Amino acid sequence: MRDLLPPPVAVVVAGPADFTGELLAAEQACLGERAVESRRRDFTAGRVCARRAIAALGLAPVPVPSAADRSPVWPTDVVGTITHTRGYCAAAAARADEVRSVGMDADQHKILDAGVRRLILRPEEVERYERLPAGTSWPALIFSAKETVYKVWHPVVGTYLDFQDASVEIDPDSGSWIARISPAKVEAAREKVTDPPSVITGRFTVDAGLVRTAAVLPHR
Repeated sequence: MRDLLPPPVAVVVAGPADFTGELLAAEQACLGERAVESRRRDFTAGRVCARRAIAALGLAPVPVPSAADRSPVWPTDVVGTITHTRGYCAAAAARADEVRSVGMDADQHKILDAGVRRLILRPEEVERYERLPAGTSWPALIFSAKETVYKVWHPVVGTYLDFQDASVEIDPDSGSWIARISPAKVEAAREKVTDPPSVITGRFTVDAGLVRTAAVLPHR
């Protein structure tokens, strides 16, 4: 993920020991005692990496608990994001006065079935990805980009964003993508914030069996 985000953002990728690392009390309380082993490992690695990313900003590492919707609760002077998929976890953090929001996502590089593609993709996205070079599961990449878009959008606006609420266009030559939020969603968001994002740009990579996407929303 380090190569997908600019220098103001601290990025930490989990090592093997991080999946069995130590949780702070406030984090443990969010996980609960009945969490299955896979959930416990992913949650633990995410929080260990999150605290390490905060420390990399020169700030004292503090607990990163969960909100009711399971999204991470970062310190008020920090924006951040966590992602995990099978065998991979990473966290990123930045100072809130330098970056408005940050998002990233990692997923398995695989072919998505037709039902999932219908759920995720808008018609124009299907037309565009079918013209892209073979060898990459572009629907999987669009799915990951939309997960990143949501992680950028939600901390700023505080509302849900559906897969159909954003249209992603990929530039395979530059390893970049651009997401345009539906005008209706942006207009509705103005009831909550004066300047909701209408366009989010990011970068991507496909390697080691993973698709990874990331984006930063700067201050205007």
